Amino acid sequence: MNSIKPRTLDRIDLIILDTLQKDGRIANNDLAKKINLSASPCLERVRRLEKEGYIERYRAVLNSIKLNYGMSAFIQVTLDRTTSDVFEKFKTEVVKIKEVVECHMIAGGFDYLLKLRFSSMEAYREVLGMIVELPAVSQTHTYVVTENVKADRGVPIF
Repeated sequence: MNSIKPRTLDRIDLIILDTLQKDGRIANNDLAKKINLSASPCLERVRRLEKEGYIERYRAVLNSIKLNYGMSAFIQVTLDRTTSDVFEKFKTEVVKIKEVVECHMIAGGFDYLLKLRFSSMEAYREVLGMIVELPAVSQTHTYVVTENVKADRGVPIF
């Protein structure tokens, strides 16, 4: 986490963030043209946004089907007790399972919501076997995704 004090972003900063979120490979010259700045001040703004922590990293979005991870599911996980040491043990172990692509602690009727990517139902069963063996897991409920209607496309800037 960056400790630099947040500042108010202007419209140009927001356009830069929105553009880079949609196309992290855009050339600085093209980005500068889009926001009506010369290349040097545009690059300075991008570097400042990176330094201040508004831009955490750049990445490619991969085709999960071509890479044999075309199936996904969400698993609700309930722990048998909710103490800080149990939470820490669970978190330490769940991040080691490569098929778990997201893990969220939840306030409500269960403790964690996991998003999995896998190749087949057989692969899912293997991963589920690993999850139920995690520290203090008492119950799971799985929801297999049949259609991805809207995927995470980032922070809604505009």
